[in-house]
Amino acid sequence: MNPDGGRDGAPGFWDGVLRLAGLAEEDAAQALAAWREAAGDESPAVVCVAKGLVDETALLSALAEAAGLDVWPRIPAQALDPELVRGLPIAYLKRNLALPLRHGEGVVALAMFDPTRVEAADEVRRVLGLARLSVVLAPQGEILTAIGRTYGQADEASDTIIRDVDQGLADRFFAGIEDVQGGDLLEETSEAPIIKLVNMIIARAVKSRASDIHVEPYSDELKVRYRLDGVLHNVHSLPCKLHAAVLSRIKVMARLDIAEKRLPQDGRMEIKLGDRSVDIRVSLIPTSDGERAVLRLLEKQSRVLGLEDLGFGPSALSDMRRLVSFSHGMILLTGPTGSGKTTTLYAALSSINSSDKNILTIEDPVEYRLPGVGQMQVNPKIDLDFAAGLRSLVRQDPDVIMIGEIRDRETADIAVQASLTGHLVFSTLHTNDAPTGVARLLDMGVESFRLASCLRAIIAQRLVRVLCPECASAYVPSDEELAEMRLTREQAPGTIHSPRGCELCLGTGYRGRTAIHEILLVSEAVQEMILETSDANRLRHLAVTEGMTTLREAGIAKVLAGITTLAEVRRATLV
Repeated sequence: MNPDGGRDGAPGFWDGVLRLAGLAEEDAAQALAAWREAAGDESPAVVCVAKGLVDETALLSALAEAAGLDVWPRIPAQALDPELVRGLPIAYLKRNLALPLRHGEGVVALAMFDPTRVEAADEVRRVLGLARLSVVLAPQGEILTAIGRTYGQADEASDTIIRDVDQGLADRFFAGIEDVQGGDLLEETSEAPIIKLVNMIIARAVKSRASDIHVEPYSDELKVRYRLDGVLHNVHSLPCKLHAAVLSRIKVMARLDIAEKRLPQDGRMEIKLGDRSVDIRVSLIPTSDGERAVLRLLEKQSRVLGLEDLGFGPSALSDMRRLVSFSHGMILLTGPTGSGKTTTLYAALSSINSSDKNILTIEDPVEYRLPGVGQMQVNPKIDLDFAAGLRSLVRQDPDVIMIGEIRDRETADIAVQASLTGHLVFSTLHTNDAPTGVARLLDMGVESFRLASCLRAIIAQRLVRVLCPECASAYVPSDEELAEMRLTREQAPGTIHSPRGCELCLGTGYRGRTAIHEILLVSEAVQEMILETSDANRLRHLAVTEGMTTLREAGIAKVLAGITTLAEVRRATLV
């Protein structure tokens, strides 16, 4: 079947399909005219959908009716088979929007968006050595996602790559260091073992949901570790002689100076892994054993979470929704680096983001893009720090301001002034708990009467790992554990859970993280105490008396609910 007949072929088939998809005769003619004017070898289906001339679902239904084919709205995971794509370049399949799938026992089907790409179907059939190949239709996005997942599964085993590198030392892998900034790691065709090795390290980190990659030289090995759910795990132990080549490859990808090995360097790269785009921040420092690299992974497609996704209990969620609805005042988040403060701030901003509000942020760095929000990044090289940027932001007629961190007196004073003059201000502090946040601001020199007037709440936050739902093991807590949780057997009559480890959670026993919170609401009594003293202990006692749930209490509630473990709560709240 070749109804298309090439770019100059008979338009009758596509005219009929577009009419079946609901287009009027004139609109169908305009759509085909737009396709003919498009450069390149794009199919009419791709061009018409991309230009918004026809709905994709309606077009697939029309193609199915015209060609007598089935539509798969979703491609099931069990249909993906890395063996089917061994001889097929990923770029070829992505260009033709085609992917061979397992369809029943021993049956191979070709998922396509445009079934008129007969040459592509014939080529896939030839490579697979099949006499015939049935075709099914699927949406473009579904096919591209499935292609990325299939090629991700087809990664070569790490020990094979490492052996190849070890066998081709020095000139071979230095010859393979080249610039592929922004390219798709799955499309990388270089045979240089070092490129394959570094690509494999990054690709596996992304697929494992790692937040950081550590490349650490020691006297007897080059260690690679991933930070998964906040905890570092050893992943690879490589020969020491690979250190220079691995670091050089990372430098090339991050556009850093390959020759500089004495000074720290910071850079960034952007890579694609199938349908996923990842921004990577690179930090290099010299050590006694050689340069050490840490790569921070930021996945661009990661959606901004809502407040309801952050682990707040019903009462705390109600408090948060009330807090973000204020028209002015200051709301602070506290916690150590990596405790999820920025994620919570983004969720708060997203919950109030609307066309009638002007929301501006100043961050270091801008980690995720928020549609409809003006985001500024600090730049110390040109003296654009938080204070300087904040002075400019308040002149931009904002309704809501988010400051990445209050680090000094000047920034604190401007933030307080903004919150007192009709703006809702969000920011963060590095303190151990919520009451200590008040003491920190007073120590910075913020006047107590101004702080008491503007402060709405301080939220302390920690992250705890979530038990893997597939392998968590229930058990009856011991008397010692009950005592640590300050509970009696009657208060906790059921079971709690411990981690075991399985293939799904990479043997860790945990999968994902959730937050525990301590919300200090600034009542009249709290305002009066801020005016009287900076004693965090007295403030904590008052807040608990007024009903504040402490971090530890919030964590214990999640232990009893089977979400996390006592060990995790102990780790997160021990100060």
